[in-house]
Amino acid sequence: MIELFQQYWALGVTSFVVALTVVLSASVILYKRNERAAIAWVGLILLSPIIGSIAYLLLGINRIRRRAVRVRPHAVGQPASPTNFQTAPCRASSDDPEGVGSQSAVGLHRGLTRLTDVLASNRLTAANTITPLLKGDAAYPEMVQAIDDAERSICFESYIFKYDDVGREFVAALERAVARGVEVRVLVDGVGQIYSWPPIVRALRAAEIPHARFMYSLWPWRMPYLNLRNHQKILVIDGKVGFTGGMNISAANRTTSQPRRIVRDVHFKVEGPLVAHLTEAFADDWHITTKESLVGESWFPPLTGNGDVVARGIPSGPHESVERVRWIIAAAVSEARQSLRIMTPYFLPDETLAAGLRLAALRGVDVDIILPKKTNLAFVTWAAMARLDELIGVGCRIWLGPPPFNHSKLMLVDDCWALVGSSNWDPRSLILNFEFNVECQGTDLVKRLGGIFEAELSQARRLTLADLNNRNLVVKLRDGVARLFSPYL
Repeated sequence: MIELFQQYWALGVTSFVVALTVVLSASVILYKRNERAAIAWVGLILLSPIIGSIAYLLLGINRIRRRAVRVRPHAVGQPASPTNFQTAPCRASSDDPEGVGSQSAVGLHRGLTRLTDVLASNRLTAANTITPLLKGDAAYPEMVQAIDDAERSICFESYIFKYDDVGREFVAALERAVARGVEVRVLVDGVGQIYSWPPIVRALRAAEIPHARFMYSLWPWRMPYLNLRNHQKILVIDGKVGFTGGMNISAANRTTSQPRRIVRDVHFKVEGPLVAHLTEAFADDWHITTKESLVGESWFPPLTGNGDVVARGIPSGPHESVERVRWIIAAAVSEARQSLRIMTPYFLPDETLAAGLRLAALRGVDVDIILPKKTNLAFVTWAAMARLDELIGVGCRIWLGPPPFNHSKLMLVDDCWALVGSSNWDPRSLILNFEFNVECQGTDLVKRLGGIFEAELSQARRLTLADLNNRNLVVKLRDGVARLFSPYL
């Protein structure tokens, strides 16, 4: 037996490696949709069968999508059928019984609304009021007061919920709500919680506030995908008043207290039928995490409104069969006719989005993109700088906003359409994270958001090709290397 093993072990190992190489190469060919990625993986597997096979098994298979499908099976499916279009025309018409069209933005591109109807899981709602709240100085007092005014229910989730002065203020307000009999549910991301020490869950537990951590476990095999994060920021009071946007709970956002590292941001107070979309997104996340279903009028009361904004909530994540927000952004870029204004802290557009921006500039659209001069993630900034010349070269205007760090996320199209929320312009937000954004149609709101954009623009410095070309060789190489990692940032 030993002699047979000594004689044939090399043949057995070789046969196994060949079979594994064939099987994994076939897997790449069948399931990798990106041709360049497929060629790279097949080449690595064939040229270095052992190392290449191990690398593909560990890094090449999209387990994140599969894991997301398992935790959100009810959310998986194809986009809505084209027969279910509910477009918002530029003016009211006889076939607009809900009056959505009468409040939609003048000059709005029907094609963009039509496509968003297909991609988004929610229908447009009319009569909403959306109020921008600048910095934590404006947002936090409104949010804490709303918690203190709650009578029936509070649902609250945040990617980062720090245990600092601001965090303790929110915990105290939530504790008061629990004491007076309000149903409270708090959800914190399992990875986002590590931004604070001690973690906020200790204070929530001590105050006996019902809470949970999204995709969290002390056991590594139950929390294997650190990239699968809940990046949403949602607060809903009595199912009637909501807050959402990109602002975390942190003293860094309260600029008047002069924290060591100031973060500027914009959040949004929401009233009207749109609030139900915020509650539904939270209820979905809460059910995944705790298996508790939030139902009834305490969470979902009848909603009316008297505002002038047509809007819908757009939840997104890696559980989807399409990259929803990425496609909606691409459609908005392609539909822009006059102006396209973008403010984002992290800017790593893929080739499709970058090509769309270049084409928009070439057809005469005014494309203005404001990025922070300095971010909290230097490596992401380096990666972004490596490809800005492609945009500037065709007429896109790139602006570097001054410190302190601006974490705001705005996209404005032709003074009548806006996308706000938690998503950045990077692969993590557009592919990996669970996010919540809001499509807004309404000239008054978009003009107000335009004022926020223009205020930042007035302080920003325009980046030129000369600036990029004058970087020394070491910096260019550094940025170029960082760019290679952009799909993972």
